[in-house]
Amino acid sequence: MDSIQLTHLRQSTAGKRRGTLRENMIAYSFILPNLLGFAAFTLVPMVFSLVLAFMNWDGANVVTWAGLDNFKQLFHDTTFRIALGNTLYYVIGTVPLTMATSLGLALLLNQPLRGRNLFRTTFFFPYVASLVAVAVVWNMLFHPAMGPVNQLLTTLGIENPPRWSASVDWAMPTVIMASIWKGMGYYMLIYLAALQGIPAYLYEAAEIDGANAWQQFRYITLPMLTPATFFVSIMLTIASFKIFDLIMVMTGGGPGRATNVLVIHTYNTAFKQFRFGYSSAIAMVLFVIVLIITIVQFRMEKRWVSYM
Repeated sequence: MDSIQLTHLRQSTAGKRRGTLRENMIAYSFILPNLLGFAAFTLVPMVFSLVLAFMNWDGANVVTWAGLDNFKQLFHDTTFRIALGNTLYYVIGTVPLTMATSLGLALLLNQPLRGRNLFRTTFFFPYVASLVAVAVVWNMLFHPAMGPVNQLLTTLGIENPPRWSASVDWAMPTVIMASIWKGMGYYMLIYLAALQGIPAYLYEAAEIDGANAWQQFRYITLPMLTPATFFVSIMLTIASFKIFDLIMVMTGGGPGRATNVLVIHTYNTAFKQFRFGYSSAIAMVLFVIVLIITIVQFRMEKRWVSYM
């Protein structure tokens, strides 16, 4: 290769590099606004919260080092234990019931029914509706004295109907029902998309082999829905551990501490008691719990796929 060819090769390589660099810069310029927003409003607060978990700070005085004292206080905090139990109660009550309801609706509305698009829109509407409006209307429907639900139960002969969100025993089930009603439409659409992606020839072959409806659901539908089910379970679990707004509007964490979940406890500790270091420690514990559960779900998903 003579010097002229070598020069052309170097120029061509340099041109390709400049072109690649230009394309990369254009791509980075598109994601830069979102990246800056993520850094300013998510990453920096997360890092600051992690550091603050080992500090004492009331927002006015000087920050002091606390070490592991904030985490040690968790073992003696009765409200933290109650909030952790309420959070697990909410997650266990919400995640499986929402998944089952969403899957049932998806299976029903995947059939060639008349007006099914209208029903799909109707079930999806609560998800896009204002959460404050949903919570207020839900409280009105389940009002202990004037709510139509209790009036109906009284008409049916129930003398002492539940007090729902005003009752220590019924407050969390009421919140769980409202949460399922609001979120099931979104996850229904995810299951619908997964159902419509299952090849029809699998069911045709199963019918030829004599499989009934349950066997087709067990050995075709469920295995083919595994990716969607895994996604739904992950998203539902994370959202359930982070529940705040619905409970804040419906019950405010009450009555008493019946619906005081971890995020509500974190909020009260930070912005009512001004113990920002201790509230950050609670938030870090919540983060670790969600991380562990997510890792377990990833491993169980692999085993489930091999079992199915």
